[in-house]
Amino acid sequence: MISASNDLAARFSTFQEEAFRLETLDDYSNSGNPAAFRSFLAGEPKPADYNAGWLETVSKATESGKRMVRVHVLSRPLSPYLRYELGWGYLTNMTAGEEFHILDTTDRTNPLEGAPDFWLFDGREPVVLNYDENGAFTGPTFILAEGAVSTSKESEYATYRSVALAASVPFTEWWEKHGAA
Repeated sequence: MISASNDLAARFSTFQEEAFRLETLDDYSNSGNPAAFRSFLAGEPKPADYNAGWLETVSKATESGKRMVRVHVLSRPLSPYLRYELGWGYLTNMTAGEEFHILDTTDRTNPLEGAPDFWLFDGREPVVLNYDENGAFTGPTFILAEGAVSTSKESEYATYRSVALAASVPFTEWWEKHGAA
């Protein structure tokens, strides 16, 4: 069933099988939790309640048999923000069942050059995530509007998902090799 909701937060409780996320930026420091990023940079320990709300969202989904999967396109050396996102965020979110993959373009061409950041719900509901030049989230763009029929734009995002998963490696494998780099 196609969701008619143009509420991004609601999508995380209404998707049926999989929520896929493509991340393409090196810096999201002006989105999400800037205070936690500052704490990371200052060498402070990760708070015990770090990402608590997101962990609850992920746990509810994964405990009911749904998948939440991300691929991050990046190159080394890692930006300070990526060291934070991967070291604090990904390692924490994995405890709730979120799956992560890395598409490392350090030594190869990016097969997704020009692809935007997005969530793809159930392989057919793309939501593009818009950011300004400082990494601040400026809002979502819902590709399939209420009452619309399937479009080739939807399949474009499903293709991005397929390419991203085929060209990436599991995060834990990549982290073991490059995490300290």
